[in-house]
Amino acid sequence: MTTATQTKKKPSGKTVTVTQIGGTTGNKPGMKETLIGLGLGKIRARRELEDTPAVRGMIFKVKHLIKVEEGK
Repeated sequence: MTTATQTKKKPSGKTVTVTQIGGTTGNKPGMKETLIGLGLGKIRARRELEDTPAVRGMIFKVKHLIKVEEGK
């Protein structure tokens, strides 16, 4: 069953920059996968991401391993 109309969300334009400051060794399961989902993986890796609720949820999960800087 397909829908005739699908809505696409427009980007809000807000961004956040995340920098990994800690490693994943010795952390709970799922931390490494969350960092990979954010586009990180090595210490001092940096990514600029769109500020969405999904990204904010991932940031909250690994907040002790990253540094967050607000963007535009």
